[in-house]
Amino acid sequence: MTPELIADYRPGSFLLTSPRRGLLATGARTVVAEPDPDELSARVTKLLVDSDVPLAVGALPFDSTGERATAPHVVLPRSVRWSGPVRPARTGRPVPVDLDVVPVPAPAEYERAVARAVTRLRAGELDKVVLARALRLHSAGPVAVAPLLANLAADNATGYTYAVDLPTGGASRRTLVGATPEMLLSRSGLTVVCNPLAGSMPRHPDPELDRASAEALAASAKDIEEHRVVIETVVDALRPFCRTLTVPDGPSLVSTSAVWHLSTMITGELADPGISSLRLACALHPTPAVCGRPFGTAKDTIAELEPFDRGFYAGAIGWCDADGDGQWVVAIRCAEITEPAPGAGPAASGSTLTLYSGAGIMPASQPQLELAETSAKFRTLLRAMGVPDIPA
Repeated sequence: MTPELIADYRPGSFLLTSPRRGLLATGARTVVAEPDPDELSARVTKLLVDSDVPLAVGALPFDSTGERATAPHVVLPRSVRWSGPVRPARTGRPVPVDLDVVPVPAPAEYERAVARAVTRLRAGELDKVVLARALRLHSAGPVAVAPLLANLAADNATGYTYAVDLPTGGASRRTLVGATPEMLLSRSGLTVVCNPLAGSMPRHPDPELDRASAEALAASAKDIEEHRVVIETVVDALRPFCRTLTVPDGPSLVSTSAVWHLSTMITGELADPGISSLRLACALHPTPAVCGRPFGTAKDTIAELEPFDRGFYAGAIGWCDADGDGQWVVAIRCAEITEPAPGAGPAASGSTLTLYSGAGIMPASQPQLELAETSAKFRTLLRAMGVPDIPA
C-alpha cells in the first residue's frame, strides 16, 4: 500500500498508476513536441540514450495533424519515482461547492448531433463514429488535485489514474486528470499487449439490475458490432509491427465504478526490437474506440459535430524508456483543470474544470441512450470531485 505517491503529487508533476504500480515524475529537463511519429520517437529515444534520465513521460493529443491539431507533449523529467500498487482512501471534497455548470453542447443538441451521425452511418458513409460532449464547471476557488486523484484511485482500483501537466501560454496552468479503464498498449521486451474497450452500458446500484445490465451488454448486437470494428482496426495497425498476434475469439466483460465495458486483450510479439512503445502508441492512436472508422471520415465528422477542440482528451498518456519499454493509456474519463499560474497576479482567480465524455455511435444507436451513456461516464469524475448531484 503506497498512498504516499499521490500525497506527494504537486502541480506540474506527472502521475500514472496502474493496478500493479505507480509512477510519479517531476520537473522537466527537456520537452519534445514533434508531431511526426517517427521523428518524435527517434528524438525521445536519442535523448534518453544520451542522458541519465530513466524514462520520458507525457501526453499525445487526440489529433496532431488535422485542422484542430495539437502538438504532442513528451517530457524528460528531472526525477522519477516508482511505487507498488497505489490504494489510497477516499478523502474530502476536492472541488469547491460554488460551481457554475455549462453543458457543451446542451443535451438536446447532443442528441441532434447523434441523430445526424446515425443518418450518415445508415447511408454507409461510416462504420462508427465517437461523439463526445463536455461539462464546463467554473468555481471561484482552487481545485485540490491530489485529493481528487486519491478519490479517483480509490474508486477505480482496476484502472489507471493519471495527471499530466499540459502546455499553456504562461498565464494559466492546465492539468489533465482522470481514471481511465482502457490501456492503449504496454511493451516489455518483444511483447506488446493492447486492451481495447468498446461497447458500454451504465452500471446500476441494485446488484440484480446491475447484473442484468451486464448481461444485456454481452448480448447486445449493436455493442458487439461496435467492439468488432475496434478490434479489427487495432489488429490491422499492430500487424505490420508484429511477428505473431494472439486475439481472443470474442470479448469479455469488465467494469468500472460507473460503466460496464466489452474488453479484448490482444498480445503480439514484435518483429523489430527497435520499435518503442511511444512509436507503437502513435501508430495505434486514436483507435475507433475514441474516433471511429474510416479514420479520416470519422475525424472530419467529429470536427463538424463537436463544438469544441478535444485537445488531449481521447489522447494517450504514458511513459517510454531508452529500451523502448513503456505503457500508454487512453485519456478518457477525464477533466482538464485550468487555473492561474503561480505569480499570475491578483486579477487572475478561479478555476475551470472541463469534463469530457463520449459514446460510440453505430447505425443502431438511439440518441437518448447515447446521451444516457455519456451521463454515466461523467460519474467517474463527478463522484471523485464530491459533487455527484450535478445534472449531466
